[in-house]
Amino acid sequence: MSDAPLVSEHERDTAFLRCCLRYDDSTKRHQLEARIAQVQRNDRCVRRVMWLMALLTLLSGAGLAYSAVLLENFAYGKALLITKLLSEVGLAGLISVVAFVGLLIAYRMELNRLREECRRLFTTLLESRLGKPGATSLTGVVQEQKLIVNHNNVVPSASRF
Repeated sequence: MSDAPLVSEHERDTAFLRCCLRYDDSTKRHQLEARIAQVQRNDRCVRRVMWLMALLTLLSGAGLAYSAVLLENFAYGKALLITKLLSEVGLAGLISVVAFVGLLIAYRMELNRLREECRRLFTTLLESRLGKPGATSLTGVVQEQKLIVNHNNVVPSASRF
C-alpha cells in the first residue's frame, strides 16, 4: 500500500504545469504561480468548510429522526423548541453546502482558466528556446476515421494518404 495521499488527475496535472513553469523566470510566471497557489488554498478551505456543514446537516437530521422516533411529545412543549432548532440548523447547513458547491465550481473554473494560461506561457517558453515545431508528414498514418454502416454491422474504416 502506498503512503502517498490520494491525488486527483486534475491536481497532478496542475502540479506538473507548475513544475514546467519554473523554467521561466519572468514576472508573469511568478504572478501566475501565486494566483494558482491562492486559488488552490481557497479551494481546499471551502472544501473543508463544506464537509463541516454537510456533517452538521447530517447530525441535525439524525437529531430530528431521533426526536421523531423516540420522543413522546415530538411536536409539543420542550421538544418543539429542540425540533425547531434542529430543523433550522439543518436547513442552514443544507443552504451552506449548496452555496459552497457553487463556490467550488467557480474556483475550479478559475483554476482551469489559470491552467490554460500556464499552458500558453509554457508553450511560448518552449517556442522561444526550441523554435516553432515543424510540420510533420503523416504518410501512412491514420488521419481520419469514418464509420461505414452495413445493415447491422458497424465497421470502422480509415482513410490514408
